[in-house]
Amino acid sequence: MGLRRENVKMVGKLAVITLGMFGFGYALVPIYNAICEMTGINVLALAEREVPGQRAALPANTQVDRTRSITVEFDVNTRGPWHFKPAVRSLQVHPGELTTVVYEFQNIQDRTMAAQAIPSYAPKQSAAHFNKLECFCFTQYTLKAGEKKEWPVAFVIDPRLPKDVTTITLSYTFFEVGGKVPAAPQDVAVHTLPVAQPADPV
Repeated sequence: MGLRRENVKMVGKLAVITLGMFGFGYALVPIYNAICEMTGINVLALAEREVPGQRAALPANTQVDRTRSITVEFDVNTRGPWHFKPAVRSLQVHPGELTTVVYEFQNIQDRTMAAQAIPSYAPKQSAAHFNKLECFCFTQYTLKAGEKKEWPVAFVIDPRLPKDVTTITLSYTFFEVGGKVPAAPQDVAVHTLPVAQPADPV
């Protein structure tokens, strides 16, 4: 009889704990809203409440240098029978401004292929100031025969870019890879050195 009473008491305690947890979880939303109102953390929610249906304009990025414009040109160099090109050939951007461009790719071979792109920059000193936040060149891709893809490149040009640099060319070399090893370029001849023959014994 004592064991049954202990079991009933334990079930009662567990039920109280469960109800308490449910109540606490249910109360989290109004508690969060109250904290946000007091601290001003949830700025977008406050703006929606003050002007229904309108979202307050985000503060301007003070890191953008609007006194300068940089021409960014997009170029490609493909090694293999596929289509690879930027959606636009050039853009005017301000240093510090987040910009996104899209590259289009299609595997026109009749087989699945793995490929990767490697970026290069001109002039060379611009490479240290060209910051990519998102880029398809960060990884390898496998595409089926005839498959099409569109890949974004999101970048910011550092405002510390030298003043005499007004044009940057971003070029991608896109090549097929076998596993993790790049395939040998088709236009590079392989030269071998003659191997010395051992002398005949005297």
